[in-house]
Amino acid sequence: MDRRTFLKTVPAFTFLAGTASTFAEDLQPITLMKPQANGGKSVLAALKERRTNRNISAEKLPPQVLSNLLWAAFGVNRENGSFRGPGRTAASASNSQEIDLYVALPEGVYLYEALGHRLKPLVSGDFRRRSGRRSAARAPVNIFYVVDIAKYSKAPFQEPGLRDPEIQRSYYYVATGLIAQNVYLFAASQGLAAHFHNCDKVNTAKEFKLRPEQRVLFAQTVGYPA
Repeated sequence: MDRRTFLKTVPAFTFLAGTASTFAEDLQPITLMKPQANGGKSVLAALKERRTNRNISAEKLPPQVLSNLLWAAFGVNRENGSFRGPGRTAASASNSQEIDLYVALPEGVYLYEALGHRLKPLVSGDFRRRSGRRSAARAPVNIFYVVDIAKYSKAPFQEPGLRDPEIQRSYYYVATGLIAQNVYLFAASQGLAAHFHNCDKVNTAKEFKLRPEQRVLFAQTVGYPA
């Protein structure tokens, strides 16, 4: 899907003015719709329905569903969280919020900016195949979990061990799992299919233009059941 076709198919998105990244010159930032706090199945019903489904169709997600998905995954749910930072829908060590969500859509890769609830364009082109699964390459959304180690040193509270590489590893794997479970539960509540899996870490890091302090961890594919 090229940019012109994408713009025609998602009129509900609001596009921000300004210049995109030099790596995504044909893409514009996307302001996501206000996330809905109601609807879907209850938490207990979603837990009962939670499962991995690798059979995902190519049907695109409506703008509101995409907005709700990303907010449920790791959005801001309160202004005042721990240690003077905003609160998110998943916990992190010292509220470091070290996990970034890189969202691969058919037309390009975006960074989910939780504070503005928007998608910042990073790279043009279809990189869904880097999620490492054949079925994921045609699914509408692939979320790549990327840890930014530099965020630990910027955390508002420096708890013991926060700069220890081994302790950091345990923290960011737990943080990823918490976000991934949010995605699974949201998918179950909305009748979507979700699949958490490994991915092409080497090529993804290069193509997403990651810094040395960033590491690709896993990917999660979301869409309608095939």
